[in-house]
Amino acid sequence: MTDPTLLVRQLQALANPVRLWLVARLHKEGAQYVSELARAAGISRPLLKMHLKKLEEAALVTSEIGTADNGKSANFFRAKPFDLNLTPETIALTNPAPTSMVSGSNGDDNNGR
Repeated sequence: MTDPTLLVRQLQALANPVRLWLVARLHKEGAQYVSELARAAGISRPLLKMHLKKLEEAALVTSEIGTADNGKSANFFRAKPFDLNLTPETIALTNPAPTSMVSGSNGDDNNGR
């Protein structure tokens, strides 16, 4: 992994059970659109979009515009292949600072279910 900040974003994104579920679902089921995923997860579309945005920013999912079953244009999401090589060395490359843990500045609410 060449971008240490990407590793941090990926770990933050995967630290949420809803986002873990999304990655697993998209991997198993293939590309799906927001409404479809929101219904399956039992959460609102805006909340689901927030989770998908975090995953997309972490390069764990990708999106593309397509046509849904109802003929309307929809944003389809799919899981991207990834392999997190988590070792003490890769963690050291992220240059972690304990102040970010104390201040809560990791940018993730982890309560957004």
